[in-house]
Amino acid sequence: MRVGLPGASWMQATDAKCFWQCGLVHSPSTIWILSKHAAWMAFLSLPMLYTVSSPWWIRRLFPACIWEMPQDIPAVYLTFDDGPHPVATPFVLDTLGAYGMKATFFCIGQNVLAYPDLYQRILDEGHSVGNHTHRHLSGWNTPDADYLEDIRTAGRLISSDLFRPPYGRITFSQLRKLGSGSAPMRTVMWSVLSGDFDARISPEKCLRNVMDHMKAGSIVTFHESEKSMPRMIKVLCYVLDEMKRQGWEGKKM
Repeated sequence: MRVGLPGASWMQATDAKCFWQCGLVHSPSTIWILSKHAAWMAFLSLPMLYTVSSPWWIRRLFPACIWEMPQDIPAVYLTFDDGPHPVATPFVLDTLGAYGMKATFFCIGQNVLAYPDLYQRILDEGHSVGNHTHRHLSGWNTPDADYLEDIRTAGRLISSDLFRPPYGRITFSQLRKLGSGSAPMRTVMWSVLSGDFDARISPEKCLRNVMDHMKAGSIVTFHESEKSMPRMIKVLCYVLDEMKRQGWEGKKM
C-alpha cells in the first residue's frame, strides 16, 4: 500500500480496516479519513499535482513521520533535496552563509559520489544531511528489498539517521521497516512544499507558496536540481529575509 505526498489512488476503506487491524493505522477514525479522502488522494496521484501545505489528515495517518518541528521555538527548518549539485549547492551554501542560517540537505547517493567535495562542504559549514536514496527511487514502484538496499547503499556515503523518500512516496511496509531494526531511521516529510520543481509556476508563485504557509516550526522543502533552479535561486533570499524579519532562526534538523 502506498503512502505519502502526493497522495495515492489506493486508499479505500477496506484497506484501512485491514491496516487498523494489523496495527499500521492507529484508530477507527483513521478509517473514516481514508474513506472520506479516497477520491481526493486519487486526484493528487496524477502527475505534477501536489499540495503546498501537508493536510492534517495525512499527518494523522502517518504520525511516525516528522511533518514539522515545535512551534514554540522561533525557528524554520529549511531542507534541500536531490543534491549535491555543481551549481545549485554552492549557491545555496553561499546564501545561507551570508544570512547565518543552517539547513538540512537530503542527498542522493549517486550525487554524493559525483560531487564528494560539495558534500563535505555541506558538513564543514555546519549543516546536517539526510538520506534521499541512492538513485532517487519512488517507493511506490520499487519492491521493498530493492528500495531498502538502495537506501543502505546511500547510507554508506551519507552518515545520517534522517531519511526523506523521493516524491514523498513510500509504502506502509517500507516505512515500518525503516523505523525498526538495529539502525532505525527517522522519516522526514515537510509542512511547506515550495513547488520549485514545477516548471509551470513562476518564481513569484513559488515565493507565495512559501510565504503564505511558513511559520515557526515549519519544515520547508526546496530542491537542488536543474529543474528547480529558475525558481529556487530567485526566491531563497526573499524567504531568508522574511525569516530574519520575523526573528526566526534557520536551524538544521
